[in-house]
Amino acid sequence: MTGSDTITLLASGNAGKLKELRAALSDTGLMLQPQSDFDVPEADEDGLTFVENALKKARNASLHTGLPALADDSGLVVPALGGAPGIHSARFSGQGDGQNNIKLLQEMLPFEGDYRKAWFICVLVRVTSATDPTPLIAEGYWHGHIAKEPSGASGFGYDPLFQIDSTGRTAADLNPKEKQALSHRGQAVRTLRHKLEH
Repeated sequence: MTGSDTITLLASGNAGKLKELRAALSDTGLMLQPQSDFDVPEADEDGLTFVENALKKARNASLHTGLPALADDSGLVVPALGGAPGIHSARFSGQGDGQNNIKLLQEMLPFEGDYRKAWFICVLVRVTSATDPTPLIAEGYWHGHIAKEPSGASGFGYDPLFQIDSTGRTAADLNPKEKQALSHRGQAVRTLRHKLEH
């Protein structure tokens, strides 16, 4: 088996996702390489669901390289905001993670208690080719609340505002091992691993 036979492209340029997924899949034989290493253009994420967008990204990466591809489409869903930021989580403010968090805090100001409920969702899609008729699809969900102020220095994205338990800890307060055990991405990875083994 040559090196290229074991490479699976990660259809994302997100360094945080790459780090988490590489660690979680390190013993599966999947050698994850970011699509940026192969100059793959970004896919149009114009689907209406996380599954649609993940599939578009995976097929796009495979189409431009001929390699298997893994895509992660994930985001934060806040029912009080009509499901926003949802599939637009990464582009909520149009100005990156810091401004996304500021915008979320501002929009959540009117809400208290259970109205601050939220969840992360992660959808992983793996295709063996751009035309793979049976992509592997794995989902994970992580329920919590939106904190009133950021906490923690780990993680990325909305982690500093995603309160995971009654102690007030956020996703950004967790070390990588704790986060992997609890998170939406960790759950999706475990489902994907199961599907890869069967």
